[in-house]
Amino acid sequence: MASITRVEAEIEVANTGRRVMPGGGFGNLSHDIVIREGRGGRVWDMSGNRYVDFLLGSGPMLIGHAHPDVTAAVQAQLARGTTFFANNEHGIRLAEAVVEAVPCADQVRFTSSGSEATHYCMRLARAFTQRSKIMKFEGGFHGMGDWALMSMAPKHPGNFPQATPDSAGIPEVLTGEMLIAPFNDAEAATALIESHKADLAGVIVEPQQRLIPPRPGFLEALRRATAAHGIPLIFDEVVTGFRHAYGGAQEYYGVVPDLCALGKAVGGGFPLAAVAGRGDLMAMFDRSVAGDIRFTPQIGTLSGNPVAAAAGLATLNVLRTPGTYPRLFETGRRLMEGLGAAMRKAGHTAQIVGEPPMFEVFFTERPIHNYRDVITADMEKLKRFNRLLLERGVLKGDTKFYVSTAHDEADVAQTLDAFADAAIALR
Repeated sequence: MASITRVEAEIEVANTGRRVMPGGGFGNLSHDIVIREGRGGRVWDMSGNRYVDFLLGSGPMLIGHAHPDVTAAVQAQLARGTTFFANNEHGIRLAEAVVEAVPCADQVRFTSSGSEATHYCMRLARAFTQRSKIMKFEGGFHGMGDWALMSMAPKHPGNFPQATPDSAGIPEVLTGEMLIAPFNDAEAATALIESHKADLAGVIVEPQQRLIPPRPGFLEALRRATAAHGIPLIFDEVVTGFRHAYGGAQEYYGVVPDLCALGKAVGGGFPLAAVAGRGDLMAMFDRSVAGDIRFTPQIGTLSGNPVAAAAGLATLNVLRTPGTYPRLFETGRRLMEGLGAAMRKAGHTAQIVGEPPMFEVFFTERPIHNYRDVITADMEKLKRFNRLLLERGVLKGDTKFYVSTAHDEADVAQTLDAFADAAIALR
C-alpha cells in the first residue's frame, strides 16, 4: 500500500481553507488534499504525494494535464492579451471546429460554464416555441441554475412528473415549470411529451445520464416524440462532448438533437462552454432575425475568451489524431474489466456502470438503469472504497472515474493493483 503523508505546509493551507471558505473548500471534491500540480495522467499534492488522476478536474483534462500543445498555445496567447470582450480569431476558429465536429451544430455561442450553457439552451427553446415548460429526467444533472436543480438528487423521489427542488432558495413557482420523467423509460417519457405537448418548450437530457448509458431505442424514442410535435430536443453534452467520440454522444449513439450544451473538454481546462444547435434555434440570439419578441440576449464578459479558445483548439487538434479514441476506449475497458474482476474476487456484490471514458462501481445487486436504481446502492461503502483507493495513490471523484488519453501503462497497472488491494481491504 502506498504511504500517504501530509507535510506541515499542506496542513496549514487546508486549515486556512476551513477558516475562510464554507465547508473548507470550493464546493467540489470532498477529499481533504491540496493539489500542487498535474502532468499527464497524474497529479501531486502539496506534500509531494503522487496520484493516478481519474478526477481530471471533473472531466476537462481529457488529454491530460499540462499537455505541451495546450501549454504552448496558451502561452503564445498570454503574451498577446488575455481577454477583449470582442471577436478574436481563436474563438472564431474554435466555433468553426465545433460546427465541423458536432452533428447538430449549425452555429455556436460561447459561455464560461456548463451551467450557463444548459441555462441558455432551455431559454432558447422557450423563446423559439413561445412555451414555458421543460421536461428533464430524474437524476439528470444540468448545472447549478434554478431550473436545472430539480429532481437531480431527490432524497425522497415523488410521483412523475412532479419536480422536487434540490436546493434551498429556489422559488416555489419554478417547480411547476419543470416536468420530471424517468430516465431510460421510453414509454413513460413519450407519454409525458404527448400529454404536455401544448405547453412543452423543450426536453433536456444527458445522453449518458451521469454514468448510466441509454437503453437501446431510448434516445431514438425521444427524438421521434419531440420531432413529431416541434419540441426542441436538447442534449446536455457538457460531459460527453468530445469524450465519447469527436462528435460527442450524438455521434456515438447516433441520435442528433436540435440543441446541445458543450463544456469541459472543449475548453481544454479553461472556463469555456458553448451552446450549439440548429440555425433557426440559434437565430434567437440574433435580434435582426428573431425580432424583439423572441430575441434572447446572451452576454458574458469572458465568453469566447481567447486564452480558453486557444486551449480548446489545441485540445481538439490532439483529439483528431488518428487512433486517439480507440486508445481511450481500450484504456477504459481494461479499467472497467479490472474493477469488476477485483469486486468479484473479493466477494462484493457490485455493478460496474458506464462507458469506457467514464464509469463507476455501485455496491448493489440491482442493475442500474435509472436514478431509483442508483439510490439502492451502498454509498457509504463507495466512500470507503474511494478512501482506500486514495491511500493507494488513486484519485477520483465521489462518484465517477474519468479516463484520459494520457493514462499510460504504468497508470493502468498501478490502478488495477489498487483495485485488487482496496477491494480486499474493503471486506
